[in-house]
Order: sequence, then C-alpha cells, then structure tokens
Amino acid sequence: MNRSPLSDLDIARAADLWPVQRVAEAAGIAVEALEPYGHYAAKVDPQQVQGAARAKVVVVTAVTPTPLGEGKTTTAVGLAQGLAQLGQQAVLTLRQPSLGPTFGVKGGAAGGGYSQVVPMETLNLHLTGDFHAVTSAHNLLAAMTDNHIFHGNALNIDPQTVTWRRVMDMNDRSLRSVVTGLGAPQDGIPRQTGFDITAASEVMVILSLCTSLQDLRQRLGRLVVGFTYAGDPVTAEALGAAGAMTVLLKEAVKPNLMQTLEHTPALIHAGPFGNIATGNSSVVADLLAARLGDYLITEAGFGADMGAERFFNVKCRISGLRPDAAVLVVTVRALKTHSGRYKVTPGKPLPPAMLAENPDDVRAGADNLRKHIQIVQSFGVTPVVAVNVFPGDFPSEHAVIHEVAQAAGARVALATHVTQGGQGALELAQSVIDACKEPGDFRFTYPSEWSLVQKLEAVAQQVYGAGSIELSSAARRDLKRFEALGYGHFPVVIAKTHLSLTSDPQQRGAPTDWTLPVREVRAAVGAGYIYAICGDMRTMPGLSASPAAERIDIDENGEIVGLF
Repeated sequence: MNRSPLSDLDIARAADLWPVQRVAEAAGIAVEALEPYGHYAAKVDPQQVQGAARAKVVVVTAVTPTPLGEGKTTTAVGLAQGLAQLGQQAVLTLRQPSLGPTFGVKGGAAGGGYSQVVPMETLNLHLTGDFHAVTSAHNLLAAMTDNHIFHGNALNIDPQTVTWRRVMDMNDRSLRSVVTGLGAPQDGIPRQTGFDITAASEVMVILSLCTSLQDLRQRLGRLVVGFTYAGDPVTAEALGAAGAMTVLLKEAVKPNLMQTLEHTPALIHAGPFGNIATGNSSVVADLLAARLGDYLITEAGFGADMGAERFFNVKCRISGLRPDAAVLVVTVRALKTHSGRYKVTPGKPLPPAMLAENPDDVRAGADNLRKHIQIVQSFGVTPVVAVNVFPGDFPSEHAVIHEVAQAAGARVALATHVTQGGQGALELAQSVIDACKEPGDFRFTYPSEWSLVQKLEAVAQQVYGAGSIELSSAARRDLKRFEALGYGHFPVVIAKTHLSLTSDPQQRGAPTDWTLPVREVRAAVGAGYIYAICGDMRTMPGLSASPAAERIDIDENGEIVGLF
C-alpha cells in the first residue's frame, strides 16, 4: 500500500460533495426534518423521522491505543463506504471533534485519506456550535452556583463540597487550578476551583446519553454541583438553572448530518471524553441511524476495555440497541509497540528496527490483541479484526495477525480504505455482514441490582483482567453514601489510563492478576453513572511545545491551510 501524495485536506477539498439535502434524501430523511447549516451540514430533528429500528449495530473499537494511532475513525468511515459499495444502506455515527486536540497534537477527527467525513474543515472547526452550547450551559450552572452562595446561600451549600468546575473547549494547562472571587467583596466569594475541557463536562455526557429533549431536561435537573452542610446533594434544579440550561441546548440535542467522501450519511453528535466519561457519540444519533439504515456503524473511544465497554454496559442500557458485531482495529506497528521492545514517542520518528520485517515482534505483542478479542466475546458479541494496513507492513506480519485472530475465534480482514476508500474496505465489509448473521447472545458485565463495589470488581476482573480492586477508605465511604442516596442502581465507569489494560500507562501487553487501585469515586447523577478514579486523570489537556495551531492559517485565497 502506498499513501497518496495529497494531504487529507487536499483530498477533502477535491471531493465532489452532494448538497446536504441530497444526502438526506438518499438516507430517507424527509425535508421537514432537515435544518441546513450552509450547503453541506444540517441539523436533523429526530422526532420528524418515523419508523422502527431495523439496522444491524456494529461498534468500531481497537486494541490498546499507542501514540501512533490505530485509525478507528477512518476504519469506521471506510467500513460504511464499503458496505454502501456492497449495496447496503449504512449510516455512520461519530463523535464531534474538540477544538483543543484539533489545535494541539492530535489534529482533527474526520478520518483520513479517502475515508473521511467532509467538509473536514466544517467538522473540525465549530460545526453547528454544539460544543459552544455545552460550554455555555455548563458555565451558566457554575455562575449560578457561585451567585447563590454570594447572595445569602439559602440552600446552605458547603462551598468546600462544590465540585462543579468551569469548562472551555481549548487545551490550557494554566486553568487547571484557579481561585475565583478575588478582588473587592462584590466580586464574589474566593474559592479554589479550576477549568476542564468541554469534552469532560457532565453536560456533554448528558447530551450524549439523553434520548430526547424532555429526557435532557430531566437529566440536567438531576446534576449535582455539591452538598449542603447536612450532606444533602444540591442539584441544578434546586438552583433554578436546569430550565435555562435546556434552552441553551435546545438545538444541540439534534444530531448533525454530514457525508463521507463517497456520500454515505454520517451523523456527528456529542463528544464526551473517553477516559473519564463514556467516549461515545450520542444515543439520539444511534436511535435515528437505526431507523434509517441496514447497518449502523458507530465508533467507541480508545480500546475495547474503554469506549467499547462503556458502549456495551452504559450506552446500550439506555438506547436499548443490541450490537450485532464489533470491529477491532489493529495495526502491525501497534502490536510491535505492545511487544515492549520499542519506545515510541509522539512526534518523533519510529525506531528504525521497528520498520524492519519482523513477524516475531508482532507475535510478541499479540497478547494485547487476544485480550481485546476476549473482551468483545465476553459481551456475547462477534468480533471482526480489521488490520489497518500501513505502508511498510509486510505480508508475513499480516499473516501473524490472521493466525492469532483466527485462533482466538475472530474473523479477520485486511483494510486499505485510507488509499482506496470503500473499495479498500470490501473485505472488511463482507466480514462484518457475515458476522452479523451469527445468532447474538449479548449480555452486560453485571446486572443493575448488584452493589457498586460488585460492579467495579466485575469490570476490573472480567474486562481488564485484574485480580482484585483496592478501595481507598474515602472511596469505600463514598460508595456507601451514593447507595444510601439512591444511586446504587447506576452503571459504573472506571476512569483509568487508555494506554494500558491496567491502571499503569507503562504496562504493555495483557497483564493478569494485578490490583486496580480506586482512590476516589464520584457520582455523575445527571448522566446516570458512578465513576471511579484510578490514577491521575487530566481533564484539561495542555498544548505541546509545537502545537498544531502554529501551522494553521489562511492563505492568500482565503483557504485554510495546515489543518489535518
């Protein structure tokens, strides 16, 4: 496989785009449901799209991520295009990119090569303003919380328990820890707080998990900002903020319709973090796509232990959809990294020895692939391993992946969608069609009635491969308190590093019988889950020494340059 000399932006700009109305018509979306934003993007009102769910549900996940990136988004796009070439109506649902990573190190999240969502500039830069609506709604609640305390504190809020920070959609490490209310007495009451990136906001998670505008309103009302001196939760409803927050999000609750380079419809909606939150696009978009297509293709963030686990255990509980197959993206260079024989640093060239033909290196890192296959199978879902082919790969190395995947009971297909678009994903698309024909036996990791500790243990042991969990005294105390407050039926999310199956980012492969340390637990009451903090989770990224923003500009013709 040889990469095109054209950049992703060059390829996107050369595309023959359909007007969004034509994309909608081909997808079966009536004109009454469409609210165009320019020529190539539109809001879709789900209430105007009738019909029952009929699509096969396919979630795209991956092995444990490496700094190189394995290509989940581009594989999801390529698969949707490949299915369309085989005569299937495929609809893609993806998260919206965050501006912080776009201007930081990662760049955009529109896919790559000839498997992109377009226009890529529109997708990566603001789109229809949903992220700004989430930012405004979140910060309104923060402002009303501090304002309530300033004006007499009728709810008797203990300022030391207020956990509702402010957010912005940009990487800015200087805002991780701040003190507000400094200055004259009328400037507020001094309090230590900080900023998170908008993707880490619980409002963003609520947007991704709600099923309707009315459900959004109810969930926002249940948001907990802190506790009273008596230990009772203080909600957005009690502060009188939930109604106005809903008004700010009234249009944001509608998914955004775009298209791939081959005109496959793509619903872009919401963008929650993948390590502390669910890392999935919205339930609303999935439910809409399931009514429109033969196949719903959605992507879950990071590896099968992270985004896919939350797709299965959290998102599917709410949507009621049941996955028919899971695509597990893997690359030769990812398995060579998981061998532990090479040090890979973001932004630096790969070690020369890593580029040489060496099937043994691939085999040495294959335990990670085996574990992720097992994770998918533990949910009763049929796995399909997609080998995302890169230049410099060798057939002997692909053969090892075939051998490992088939021995583990998974289908496997080579994919060259980056250079060939849907044509390069035909083998993968046919494998997915075949996998979806198998009888399903979907199951959750735990039932809702289990205790929160039992749920944490189940995910740690059955999904991650841990031998046990270790709860701090504070975590154990708060778990009991959350159950006493009526949150015991919630599912759980474990906030840990995405760079390892364990809580230690340095651990490669698939370690077993290790201990997961839970130092803190928090309740995302509006979103409807409990999350455990395992390790140091950054909710406000910082810019690198040479951020992508330095290379993004406008040329003499008014065209964007440097965006990737």
